[in-house]
Amino acid sequence: MATGNINVTAENIFPIIKKFLYSDHEIFLRELISNATDATLKLKHLSTLGEIKGDIGNPILEIKVDKDKKEIRIIDQGIGMTGEEVKKYINQVAFSGAEEFVEKYKDKVEDSGIIGHFGLGFYSSFMVAERVEIFTKSYAEDSKAVRWECDGSPQYTLEETDRTERGTEIVLHIDNDSLEFLEDGKITELLTKYNKFMPIPIKFGTKEETLPLPEGAEEGAEPEKITVDNIVNNPNPAWTKAPSELKDEDYKTFYKELYPMQFEEPLFNIHLNVDYPFNLTGILYFPKLQKNIDPSKDRIQLYQNQVFVTDNVEGIVPDFLQMLRGVIDSPDIPLNVSRSYLQADGAVKKISNYITRKVADKLVSLFKNDREGFEAKWDDIKVIIEYGMLSEEKFFEKSDKFALFPTVDKKYFTFSELEEKIKPTQTDKDDKLVILYASDEHAQHSYIEAAKDKGYEVLLLDSPIVSHFIQKLEGSKENIQFVRVDSDHIDNLIKKDEDVISKLSDEEKETLKPIIEEAIPKETYTVQLEAMDSNANPFIITQPEFMRRMKEMQATGGGGMMGMGNFPEMYNLIINTNNELVGEILNTKTKKKQERLIQQAFDLAKLSQGLLKGEELTTFIKRSFQMVK
Repeated sequence: MATGNINVTAENIFPIIKKFLYSDHEIFLRELISNATDATLKLKHLSTLGEIKGDIGNPILEIKVDKDKKEIRIIDQGIGMTGEEVKKYINQVAFSGAEEFVEKYKDKVEDSGIIGHFGLGFYSSFMVAERVEIFTKSYAEDSKAVRWECDGSPQYTLEETDRTERGTEIVLHIDNDSLEFLEDGKITELLTKYNKFMPIPIKFGTKEETLPLPEGAEEGAEPEKITVDNIVNNPNPAWTKAPSELKDEDYKTFYKELYPMQFEEPLFNIHLNVDYPFNLTGILYFPKLQKNIDPSKDRIQLYQNQVFVTDNVEGIVPDFLQMLRGVIDSPDIPLNVSRSYLQADGAVKKISNYITRKVADKLVSLFKNDREGFEAKWDDIKVIIEYGMLSEEKFFEKSDKFALFPTVDKKYFTFSELEEKIKPTQTDKDDKLVILYASDEHAQHSYIEAAKDKGYEVLLLDSPIVSHFIQKLEGSKENIQFVRVDSDHIDNLIKKDEDVISKLSDEEKETLKPIIEEAIPKETYTVQLEAMDSNANPFIITQPEFMRRMKEMQATGGGGMMGMGNFPEMYNLIINTNNELVGEILNTKTKKKQERLIQQAFDLAKLSQGLLKGEELTTFIKRSFQMVK
């Protein structure tokens, strides 16, 4: 029997682990199972190389909980350790100094990466255990089994024992602060969270299965029930297989395995597989986005060699793809990932670029192979794609091949198709292509109809980031301008060379303008007299494109002009000097009737823009009934 001191630079290592890592104490099970998995995979590798004689069988890991004895056992059938290896791997903790450790991490209790950064995976045991034993026997012939024990002080004991099975068994004697980990439900929760897809089967207790009745069984026969190992993980998840091995149904089944509470099927998936200049596998799913989607739930899961690391993939997956779901597995991202590490690591940036490229390539492929199906999915994926076009230049460059611009009539164009379609009719007198769009086809219906009467196409761009999106397009395409269909009278939106003659003379206009200005709130509305088609409405309310767009951009973050969000809403009130009602307003002799006509026309214009509400709407309805008596 040997005794000695664990080789650390300060004697307070275990209190430090307990104190500063306490908020992350549940990861002890992940760390110990990861070690056991490594030992088992090494055994399989050595067997493949022929360095182990005989059949190694089908090794599994097993977790046992004894609530009465306050013990948790983690048992593997891997390569095991000799006494010398225990001294090397368990006692000599490569460590830069406990004092430095405390100083560096004292304000970062939430950082689950601390242990891994210092090679302390095994020592996470002491976050939940007052005493730890290791029983281990190496695969090597003639090796002696040993038992190691430590009670959380720098002293340990190491002695030979009579164990005969190859592998390692770790016994955690749980302390009174961590009794929750003796509950089967808690262990099941942790195994599901961290070890659901570990590459070695993990047994946790047993379960009862009912066998199917044999053919020809008598009526009323009871099926036989058997007790089997309760294997809690899937060692061969879909992402570890080649795409050629999987069918659409396999991808959908795996999606349900990842997100059991998701009842909507994904729209499509992207299988990732690269081995140079980094290793990465995974499957990403485009979900059907719901209006009430919770971005904190059902996120992309990050794994390292099938061990769950986190579902916060910020820095690894580009921002615009974080609404996707699925799995990314890369041994090049350490188990204990921290944001500062990700920001500094070159491989992570390459991974992010690769994912962006693969998503773009998949979208191009879907568009080319099934355009009709792609168009049907557009409403569910457009926000992600538009955000990607805004935030990732390389994605934007590829987007011309698949980004769609839908019209209010449910027609879909790529940008080049749209350009070709509208160029003959929507090019203004300055040779600029004017692209009309609506953000709400119901609220802006009358403006859309006025544009369609002219033979113009009107896009439906209704995502929350539309103002940023069209600003980006205007900056990257030559000689184009996006204009919302309600931002001016249609003749002013796409100015042509022809002039419309006004029925009112300049003198009559000068007389009319102050009469109307006196009846409406000047701080909100600017009156403009325009000669338009006589069938156009007498009063039309518009909101200048520039002002509205800047306010929207500031409201959704980024862009815009500082302080624009604090400006009051400003509108133009366009008076159609060729409409018969406007002539009647001018020529009405009774001021009271004149004011009533102006107010009625003004309220109707507000009603068409959804601006008539509350008391004003009540007054308008009463006035309207009086006028039709």
